[in-house]
Amino acid sequence: MSLLNRYKGISAVKFELAVKNIAFVVFLFPAVISIFFGSIVLGEVLKSPERELDMWPFEFSDKIVVSSGAITIIGLDDELSKSQPIKITVSVSDPIFDCGDLYITIYDISKTPKEVVTQSAFFGQCYSKNNLVMPIDDEFSEIIDSGQYEIVAEINDIEFKKTLTTSETFIVK
Repeated sequence: MSLLNRYKGISAVKFELAVKNIAFVVFLFPAVISIFFGSIVLGEVLKSPERELDMWPFEFSDKIVVSSGAITIIGLDDELSKSQPIKITVSVSDPIFDCGDLYITIYDISKTPKEVVTQSAFFGQCYSKNNLVMPIDDEFSEIIDSGQYEIVAEINDIEFKKTLTTSETFIVK
């Protein structure tokens, strides 16, 4: 009997050690490996001179927003038919801007809050050299249902520090 009790005690100790090893392998080992490989990847990414770690990417306190006659929507009628596509171009007359990203958004203003119907982005629009209208080498054309809408054209400079924006309302019948 004493051998049997001694065996039960030894097996209980082995069982405790096995549980601790399993806990280590299942919980602690993956966390340590994740931190290790994450550090390696982040270190490699940050080695590039043009890369930076921006922990608060939504902080735009120094961004200048201008809403004036420096940006104009061209070719938009006050009333359109349901089957007629909305075709517009955008002109910028501000000499500070020469290249940037153009965003054109159409909102349904009959709903509260207003809802985005469609949005288009045109990247790398360099227009100041020849007083070009945008989008360059592309076209904004959308067909939408009946209702009241607002179209917003926004251009950001290359560094996203300056923005020009304008909007107009129109009706589709």
